[in-house]
Amino acid sequence: MCFYFPFIAMAQSPVKWSVESKKQHNGVYILTVAGTIQPGWHVYTQHDADEGLESVTLKFDNELIKTERLEHSKELVVQKDVLFPGKSFDVYKNVLEFKQYIKIPGSIPSNLKVILSGFASNNAEFVAIEESTTVPLEGGKDLTKGKEARIELSTIDLKKPAADCGRKEEGQSTIFNVFFLGFIGGLLALLTPCVFPMIPLTVSWFTSQSGSKKTAIRNGIIYGVFIVGIYLLGSLPFHLLNNVDPELFNVLSTNLWVNLFFFAIFIFFALSFFGLFEITISGKLSNKADSKSGLGSLTGIFFMALTLALVSFSCTGPILGTLLVGSLSSNSGAWQLTAGMGGFGVALALPFALFAMFPGWMQRLPKSGGWLMTVKKTLAFLELALAFKFLSNADLVAHWGILKREIFIGIWLLISFVLALYLLGVFDKKEDRTKIGKIRISLGILTFIFALYLVPGMTNSEYARLNLLSGFPPPMSYSIYTAKEKSRGHKVEGVEPQFINDYEAAVVMAKKTGKPLLIDFTGWACVNCRKMEENVWTKPEVSKFIKANFILVSLYVDDRAKLPSDQRFTYSSKEGLKKEIKTVGDLWATFQSVNFNQVTQPLYVILSPDERLMNHPVGYTPDEHEYKAWLECGFNAAAFK
Repeated sequence: MCFYFPFIAMAQSPVKWSVESKKQHNGVYILTVAGTIQPGWHVYTQHDADEGLESVTLKFDNELIKTERLEHSKELVVQKDVLFPGKSFDVYKNVLEFKQYIKIPGSIPSNLKVILSGFASNNAEFVAIEESTTVPLEGGKDLTKGKEARIELSTIDLKKPAADCGRKEEGQSTIFNVFFLGFIGGLLALLTPCVFPMIPLTVSWFTSQSGSKKTAIRNGIIYGVFIVGIYLLGSLPFHLLNNVDPELFNVLSTNLWVNLFFFAIFIFFALSFFGLFEITISGKLSNKADSKSGLGSLTGIFFMALTLALVSFSCTGPILGTLLVGSLSSNSGAWQLTAGMGGFGVALALPFALFAMFPGWMQRLPKSGGWLMTVKKTLAFLELALAFKFLSNADLVAHWGILKREIFIGIWLLISFVLALYLLGVFDKKEDRTKIGKIRISLGILTFIFALYLVPGMTNSEYARLNLLSGFPPPMSYSIYTAKEKSRGHKVEGVEPQFINDYEAAVVMAKKTGKPLLIDFTGWACVNCRKMEENVWTKPEVSKFIKANFILVSLYVDDRAKLPSDQRFTYSSKEGLKKEIKTVGDLWATFQSVNFNQVTQPLYVILSPDERLMNHPVGYTPDEHEYKAWLECGFNAAAFK
């Protein structure tokens, strides 16, 4: 039987302890822990998984440290425990003392952070112990010295590159593109069963309650403005997050657990769209908003708009979730999210404003019916396909190898094939198949053609590239046909980097050969990076030029592999902000943002062998001729420097 006790938050720990280290040989140290236990308390030294009880032990902030034998002192006491009836435990009383042998691989740091972990009790209270201290290590060195300085290159001047080429203003174009995608998402939302039936009902209410056509038009426009405003306000919290850390959106978009979370959310939305259950906002919230909508003037109209946003969430939520995810990887993620939400709100608001102005148009609207359910289930299939994209991101970042390219494409092929059968009415009753419209049949045929297009992607042939989907499936190198990935990198065909996540080695090679550096800031879960590698780097004129003239190094900003202990440190920015550099991705993401003032990928930078900027860095450049011209400009600047 398992018993549970609330942990008691104590102002003072039941144990006062200290730790000393003694060097043995070959990185082996003895850590001696000594402490005094408060009267009436005892510390458990036995592990009991059934009771959730762990023995007192030492933990370290370096997972590479190997713990060897542990020697308890002879002060252990065996006693029955009233908190765990019928069981006896070995415990420490009065004095805590044990020795832990550890082995530290590689370079020895000057200090080691030690965490004492365990549980204590006084037969009435049960508390967890989790306290840390730092112990000096004999023969150790300050391994972080100089690491922070190496993050910031004093030779980089973004305003004065050797050649004035590569400057590209992308912000407005990108914002407009996201606004347009949000607008398309809003149009899709209009066709869902949660929104479409509300159009004639709401507009009829405006025209009947307003008294005159002029007033109806005014109220309809105000209603539309409030809808847009509500969706714009939904992006406000992300501006606050973006101001905290400019790298936050990039970190979130490539985070293992965030991608797994979105995988689960999109599966959840898909199941809802399939009709297994209904997603609803709290009844109290929507009812309260609806009750306020009966008020006169602007207040009532605002609450009508709020009611629409709340009651339609079960259909609009998945589309808005896609907008959120698409904005996470953006350099100005919060602003792109605002643009997307604005486009979404405008698309939702337009029908209400237009039909209020021209009520006769409503007669041309198709009647609500089974076609709305077809739209909803089609969206369910799309949500299901998107869900596996997030699982693929997590798989790539964690290097699990469970969703190789062919498996991913096979899943999309299956989803597409079943969707085609659904649209063609295969799953409908015989009497309903005659009612299928031409649009649905056409979409079914197009979906079936798309499924056929995916088939070569599961082979090991020259037709497996699937250029139309470039960047969405895992890269060609992440394949069941590849026995071993090359250098843990993506570029098996076209251009293969000389160095992966090793900038220092690339600099040494550049100085040795006299070739300039081409830095590729990339990511395992970066769609546009894969598009560049598969569609631009594979062009003969580009691949030959890079191979002949550059030392190429790819730095993965989302690589969650832990850095060796002697390479971890805390970086302090000029603004006084501190960041723990613990993983490979932490290092290169910070290196990119500090030196080049950008946090998006891909980003391409050309440096001379002495690490001076040759031209303006560029990002995603799908035109191979434009990208080749940028490469030539940077190379020539280095050659004549």
